[in-house]
Amino acid sequence: MKYGTSYSSRPAPPRVPRPSFLLPRRPLRAGGPAPLRLGAAELSRLRTRAVAAMADPQLQLVAQRIRSFPDFPSPGVLFRDISPLLKDPNSFRAAISLLANHLKKTHGGKIDYIAGLDSRGFLFGPSLAQELGLGCVLIRKGGKLPGPTVSTSYTLEYGKADLEIQRDALEPGQKVVVVDDLLATGGTMRAACELLGQLRVEVLECLSVVELTSLKGREKLGAVPFFSLLQYE
Repeated sequence: MKYGTSYSSRPAPPRVPRPSFLLPRRPLRAGGPAPLRLGAAELSRLRTRAVAAMADPQLQLVAQRIRSFPDFPSPGVLFRDISPLLKDPNSFRAAISLLANHLKKTHGGKIDYIAGLDSRGFLFGPSLAQELGLGCVLIRKGGKLPGPTVSTSYTLEYGKADLEIQRDALEPGQKVVVVDDLLATGGTMRAACELLGQLRVEVLECLSVVELTSLKGREKLGAVPFFSLLQYE
């Protein structure tokens, strides 16, 4: 036995290989190899696969069906595309099931309606409502709904927009959950909550499949709870 060193007859524990999709850790030393640099799309793909590897099978199905397109619709933007999720019935069913299970655990039977937000919230709202045995109401962009409506305006990067809902869609005191496909800056979701407030209904929660966390959209919702299945920077 050497001084300061001890040996044991017990075998060393087996090495567990790191998943192949995780970035290797390289020491940052003077004169050493340069750190590995990847583009935004590749980093996004790695993060998505890492999340899916740790998640339950249903969430894994959803994560695998979200595509990323860099520089769309403008340079510097990484677009999250849900088209493959809608194309695959098993993945879409998994997304609806995960959202429905969250609402059942969180609110039980207290929800009266699901409100789908124009426009891709219409793809998830009715199916989620059907899964929960509820009705679905539509929150639309201005000028799209017949009959008496109430409306609100909100600010976009390039100007202003309007949201509206039919005046008789909901009754005062009813409890609603708002759903959309993605939460970015949170301006549209916040406007939807303000619109529902004009009808004196209670917004129990807002939901989305994808959340872009770096844009801090959930902070604009104030005291309204928010839930998302997948989070990206």
